[in-house]
Amino acid sequence: MSQQFIRKLVRNAAFIACASCLPSLLLAQAKSAAASNTSAPLSPSWVAISNAYANHLVQVGFQHHPEGGSSQGLAEFDTKISRFTLADQEQERKETEAVLVKLKAAAAQDQQKDVAQDLQIMIRRVELNFREEDFARAHEVPFANASGIVFGGLRVLLDEQTPDARRSAAVVRIREYAGVEPGYTPLVDLLKQRVTTQMAKPGVFFPAKVEMETELARNSNYVDGVAALMQKYKLEGWQEPFAKLKKQLTEYDAWLRATLLPKARTDFRQSPEEYALALEGYGIDIPPAQVAIMAHQAFRDIQAEMQPIAAQIAKQRNLPSNDYRDVMRELKKQQLVGEAILPFYQARLGQIEKIIREQQIVTLPDRPARIRIASAAETVQQPAPHMSPPPFLHNTGQKGEFVLPLNIPAGPGQTVSEKYDDFTFDAAGWTLTAHEARPGHELQFDSMLERGVSLARVRYAFNSTNVEGWGLYSEYLIKPYMPLEGQLVSLDFRLLRAARAFLDPELQSGQATVEGAYKVLENDVVASHAFAQEEVERYTYRSPGQANSYFYGYTKLIALRQDVEKALGPKFNQKKFHDFLLSQGLLPPDLMRKAVMEEFVPSQMH
Repeated sequence: MSQQFIRKLVRNAAFIACASCLPSLLLAQAKSAAASNTSAPLSPSWVAISNAYANHLVQVGFQHHPEGGSSQGLAEFDTKISRFTLADQEQERKETEAVLVKLKAAAAQDQQKDVAQDLQIMIRRVELNFREEDFARAHEVPFANASGIVFGGLRVLLDEQTPDARRSAAVVRIREYAGVEPGYTPLVDLLKQRVTTQMAKPGVFFPAKVEMETELARNSNYVDGVAALMQKYKLEGWQEPFAKLKKQLTEYDAWLRATLLPKARTDFRQSPEEYALALEGYGIDIPPAQVAIMAHQAFRDIQAEMQPIAAQIAKQRNLPSNDYRDVMRELKKQQLVGEAILPFYQARLGQIEKIIREQQIVTLPDRPARIRIASAAETVQQPAPHMSPPPFLHNTGQKGEFVLPLNIPAGPGQTVSEKYDDFTFDAAGWTLTAHEARPGHELQFDSMLERGVSLARVRYAFNSTNVEGWGLYSEYLIKPYMPLEGQLVSLDFRLLRAARAFLDPELQSGQATVEGAYKVLENDVVASHAFAQEEVERYTYRSPGQANSYFYGYTKLIALRQDVEKALGPKFNQKKFHDFLLSQGLLPPDLMRKAVMEEFVPSQMH
């Protein structure tokens, strides 16, 4: 049970699983599509070959992490849970190593170009996972947050888009987590064993004190969130095992406070080796100091671009100050509340879709995008606005969702929740909708589902650089057509991404302080304290390195577009360019550039 796996399980259940494709499941997906009068994607022939290789990995992944199978729509995994034992981890490693041998043997043979790429993608990902796992086994004592694990494992079954027939399996999972189901040991007992085993090793790194204190203070949101979901869907027979599980979770948190918290690090920083592994996993292939230098320059350039726009807005509105910071604060005063939020974002999406069609930016589907408000428990799990992706295996019509968390539950020393004011004002709707919905992540993920991209490219090529780079690039595409207020906020969010790309590495290296980070975020980026707090938690312990990926991925896409425009001149067609990018799935930036320059550019020359 590596720290990496725990974090993925708790914070983003949709990506735990090995999202490749079983041939029988392809047939099941085709049947379900026919039954619902939709068309199954017509994939190129090489996709079936690639998926057959990926099948070896998915079988290992789902057997050891059934919650991941559930997240991909596979009901046969709904009544099973992960076994958090050392023996299970070692067995999974042994099975995965055997698969890696097969993948390398296949890669040594003469393969179609795309299949060869997919094999390299899978090999690269598995080997990186091994290095991350080896480092965690040798050096880390995990903060295994049982409440978050339980919520993540149940939430996937209690989603609005999950078929009703599958939801009752959540009762079985509660019994398994509580250890009252025959053959199962209480989850908390297994986690205690793993934590205790790691603590006994010499020279290990303990979790950061700030992480433990903050997350333990919020765990009631997970527990209450489970009960609320069970009640919402009127499930039966869950109360008694849940009461037992709730008691176990409470006692486990007390055990963590007594046993692990006193040994926690007061310094949140990761070791250089761990941080380097994190950056590699997030798709960043240059040193963090180089990213920071680029980001500092971009930060200054974006501020310079913001100021004249702010001056125009100040003049139009007769504001007392034309400094972009003061203008941003004025715009944020016009907050949307309650039931007005969803209709507003839905209408804003319609405005953006009109722009996309009129400006021929990218091909849009005929169906609507989904937007909803997060619960308190979901906000703890993922405090930032985000797109919740659809299942990619047995999809019966589920789509990605743009999820808006609107508050941050109270942490240590706080008595009430602190409110965000960063996402619920008119001008913010432009860039957030472009990033998370269309032409951003919702289009990115659902396009892969509907186009029949190889699922090796969906799962094993997935990293924050290729995903979030597209999201920030999508904001760039819509910005010229926004009103001045929207343009200013769009630039402010781009400013945030640049700030992330120097604050994250500099906090980890010790060049920046937490206090200095708050100053940049609250004063220069004009973020609310709640949002700044979420950002600092992100850089320090939630996911160090990840925040760099937005800026880095965006710079790679901008550079690629510039090279394509230079190569094609007047023949450059942005709609065809963007459609090609989406058709490739989540290729790493180096492979995406290779595909664009060797396939797309020559195809447009004629």
